[in-house]
Amino acid sequence: MLIRAVVFTGVLLCGAVAMGQSRGPHIEIPKNGPMATLVREANLYTSPSESAQRLSVILPGREMVIVGRSGNWMQVFANLDKRNSQDSNVPSMGGEQSSHPVSGWMLDKGVVDVNTVHGDQILFGEAASAEDAASEPNPPPRAAQEARLLYQRVVEMFPRSSLTPAAMWRAADIRWQLQKADASSLPSAHEQAPYLRQLMDENEMKDVEKYFPHTKFAAFAAYDMIDNKLCGDWQGAEKCPEKEAEYYARFADKYPDSIRAPEALYKASWRMAAAGDMWIADGNDDRAKQDRKDAAELAAHLEAKYPDSEYTDRVADLMFKVKSGIPVYGSSRE
Repeated sequence: MLIRAVVFTGVLLCGAVAMGQSRGPHIEIPKNGPMATLVREANLYTSPSESAQRLSVILPGREMVIVGRSGNWMQVFANLDKRNSQDSNVPSMGGEQSSHPVSGWMLDKGVVDVNTVHGDQILFGEAASAEDAASEPNPPPRAAQEARLLYQRVVEMFPRSSLTPAAMWRAADIRWQLQKADASSLPSAHEQAPYLRQLMDENEMKDVEKYFPHTKFAAFAAYDMIDNKLCGDWQGAEKCPEKEAEYYARFADKYPDSIRAPEALYKASWRMAAAGDMWIADGNDDRAKQDRKDAAELAAHLEAKYPDSEYTDRVADLMFKVKSGIPVYGSSRE
């Protein structure tokens, strides 16, 4: 990406201790001005005047470097990347790299740079608002992508901020969910084997684990990445729910303090119970008995370890059905 080579001198995901936690992302300081971004849309002009020719519109979260000022105007290099952030080929944290750098003038309204007081909080707050807007039934265009870019700017502009781990995770998660939605719309989504489907790119998730290990964000990343291991469609194969249960149980064992752990245990227990129903349908009572036993053990572990979790209530319902001979997978009608 030209603007990184010429202006930003690269974002190096190495070194730097982030707020006394683990090694976090580090950024080299540009030589020709401070890094900046916007929390609003802004026009970019050829000269410091609103009557000048307009070059483009800079959207929130775009990378900029401030190279000059004139009154309430600033001259900037800005990235106008056009690549869809859902693209699975987009590289890991550091931004979409098909950006087109443009130099021009803009009003200084809504600009946050690396020297802005509480700049990390401002960008994180704007990103969170955009992310909330993206979850509405009729979201504003590109709300999710703007949230992702703003979170990325927190990581790159304020690598030592206490908000950086959360920002890196949220940027990665938005991308993951967008890719997941795309993948689920394809015919290959129903393939049983994961390698036959379009999988989500794990690079950014692995960055979260790498730079912020032993944090809740590393656990969130690990939980999301289970998606890439699941069967698209079980297609009547008991090995699918059994293997998936193993993935979720392993997560709960590795991250017992994660808020995702009770959910993981519930999903593991439900899958083993479902596999039991599938074995019954296939006439293998012994395998059904073993899988249901495993489901009960996972349920008991959930109830003992997380008694106040909503998933404890859900697994109680699950076990009631199993003991009553009510199928949890397929039709429960007699």
